Amino acid sequence: MRKCVGCQEMKSKKEMLRVIRTAENEFVLDATGKKNGRGAYLCPDRECFYKAVKNRGLERSFKQAIPDEVYESLEKEMIGIETG
Repeated sequence: MRKCVGCQEMKSKKEMLRVIRTAENEFVLDATGKKNGRGAYLCPDRECFYKAVKNRGLERSFKQAIPDEVYESLEKEMIGIETG
């Protein structure tokens, strides 16, 4: 079970998307859940993403400020996954 950094609900790992910080300090969505890096989990729902941005859930998980460009690229990736 993992906790969504947006809605704070506990769900199984398979139901969630993983956001990772790579060794190069890049932030990417990990749809497979198997990439290396520090991870935080989000429901595959834009509402949870917006809540995580608003309450700074990702910044708390990664213990660092996250630039706006990163949020924009994560949002585009999430939209791509939703429309599949």
